[in-house]
Amino acid sequence: MTRRRRSLQLLEAVGTAALAAAFGGAAGSLVGLGPLCAGVAAANGAVSGWRGVYNWQCTPGLAAFVLDSTWALPMTTAALFANGVAAVQRDSGYAPELSERQNRHVHRRGFMPRKGFAITLGNVIGGAGEIERPRRRRLITDHENVHCWQARWLGPFFPVLYVGWMILAGAAGILIWVVKRRDEPFTKVVETSAYYLNPLEWWAYSRDDHWPPGGKVADFGWKRPCCRPLSEIRPTPEVPITPVRR
Repeated sequence: MTRRRRSLQLLEAVGTAALAAAFGGAAGSLVGLGPLCAGVAAANGAVSGWRGVYNWQCTPGLAAFVLDSTWALPMTTAALFANGVAAVQRDSGYAPELSERQNRHVHRRGFMPRKGFAITLGNVIGGAGEIERPRRRRLITDHENVHCWQARWLGPFFPVLYVGWMILAGAAGILIWVVKRRDEPFTKVVETSAYYLNPLEWWAYSRDDHWPPGGKVADFGWKRPCCRPLSEIRPTPEVPITPVRR
């Protein structure tokens, strides 16, 4: 990395952190948490600025920064946790090719409590895996990125809605299996109810043109996608990603 590039990175990190702290402090002062919110926003701004995550030249990039620094601060806090987990790993596999100016942080490993499953916390995606594979790459750009924006739009309501659905629908799944679905595996019925039928997941899978996820969902619930796939709305050519040498 050249000295000039490092200087520009540092300048963007400091500037983004300062601006984010101002936004976060102003938003937090409305609920008596000004200093705390300013600190969280500043930390996210510093990391995101250093990595050049936000696309300052387009409206979505500006919106992502403002929302991450204000309304979506609870999920931004979770994102800092995910980035922290990745930071202490020997090699989190940070993927700048899917992160820089794309309003998100993507790690091949990072925080991933379930092997093989990508997970999104705020603006951080962990468990991206083999992003050289087109299907895996699309999972990040067309599914997990939807979760990034869900967290921004729904703000503090996102974790309540997501976790609340998992708990209540998981309990309903147990009841469904006991009453009339005992011919299907217990875990499949409960996971279908608690995870796959979660409207936030249904939305993301539909945008990814992957609903229903064949073979994984029990035979009940939503049968059709809830919206058009992103690939139909903004078709783009596949751009190969060069594997990282280790």
